[in-house]
Amino acid sequence: MSAPGAATGTPRPTGLHLDRQARQLSVTFDDGASFDLPAELLRVESPSAEVQGHGPDEKVLVAGKRNVGFIDIEPVGRYAVRLIFDDGHDTGLFTWEILYRLGRHREAIFEAYLKALEEHGLSRDPG
Repeated sequence: MSAPGAATGTPRPTGLHLDRQARQLSVTFDDGASFDLPAELLRVESPSAEVQGHGPDEKVLVAGKRNVGFIDIEPVGRYAVRLIFDDGHDTGLFTWEILYRLGRHREAIFEAYLKALEEHGLSRDPG
């Protein structure tokens, strides 16, 4: 049996560090890539059905998460982690592939998020 990520060519993490104070997850991969992923980005891009829906056109725009933080991180097998956010969200499984994609395209993903918030008259701030 091959290692998770081997079939897709996705690099595997060599380090994960959850910084609760800075509200970010730092991930390093075996290809040398290293990413600092803010809790807000991870929360609004959660791979959970609550955020992504059950189909390609069902993604929910999550607002008010500028100050969201982490409570914990839990390994899920050898292929993912579950992030537990301080707003109670804990259902998304962040596979290595998802974390790598979010890290690699962080700026574009976040810019698209900000644009969508603006278009819908929503804010990053709670309330």
